Amino acid sequence: MSLYTRLSAGWQIALNSFKVLKENRQLLIFPVLSGISMILVLASFFTVWLGAAGWDIDNMEQPGNPAVYLGIFAFYILNYFVIVFFNMALIHCTSLYFKGEEVTLRKGIDFSMSRIGKIFAWALFAGSVGAILKIVQENTGVIGKIITGLVGIVWSITTFFVVPIIAYENLGPIAALKESAKMMKEKWGEGLGAGFSFGLIQIIAGLVIAAIGFIVAETIHPIVGIGLGVLGFLMLATILSAARTVFISSVYHNITGDPVENYNRALVDNLFVSKK
Repeated sequence: MSLYTRLSAGWQIALNSFKVLKENRQLLIFPVLSGISMILVLASFFTVWLGAAGWDIDNMEQPGNPAVYLGIFAFYILNYFVIVFFNMALIHCTSLYFKGEEVTLRKGIDFSMSRIGKIFAWALFAGSVGAILKIVQENTGVIGKIITGLVGIVWSITTFFVVPIIAYENLGPIAALKESAKMMKEKWGEGLGAGFSFGLIQIIAGLVIAAIGFIVAETIHPIVGIGLGVLGFLMLATILSAARTVFISSVYHNITGDPVENYNRALVDNLFVSKK
């Protein structure tokens, strides 16, 4: 299979993901809620940490302090919980859309609530892994940072299908991880062409937003240009996050033999380089 074929298919499916969002824009509310929740979590941890440091920001950096490590673990676990909760709600609503059923915010949230135990179990597992990698990265040299970076890449690939697996197969964290890894290894090989497509879209859109912000800053006022740029990048992040989740949902349904509108198995197959 040629590189051109794989990238062409990835580009087409990426465009289809945006088409789904265009036809059902309320799906964008889930990454918005996720982002707001993550900001609140970050603000809460920062406030508690600052208070524990006597409200002196210079005292906040305490390497080797067990309380700091405990805080890192708690932060990662809550972060993963928020992300998976809203991603699962979005994946379920995407599935409803593909089936021609009514899509509502309540249906997505209710579905995630029905899986809240599994979500927390995965957040506890994945958050612990993320926290350990972060701590190791902060306490090792360049070689350690490179190794943890590579482990992080492998982790992101291995866990690619974890959220829909937890949603629809109701598996625990270890079983979901194994199933996701098996799916990637046996079914789809080792390369994800759509990653290039989403990355290219992000770069192009980012340059356009930066250019517009610069022009507005030069012609109207710097504050207006900066504000417009920040708003544009927030919107871009929201749209790309939702599109990637739609992509994961659609590919998962194709893998499990449930083809969906705007996608087909042959096209999705071209996204991946088969293992020899």
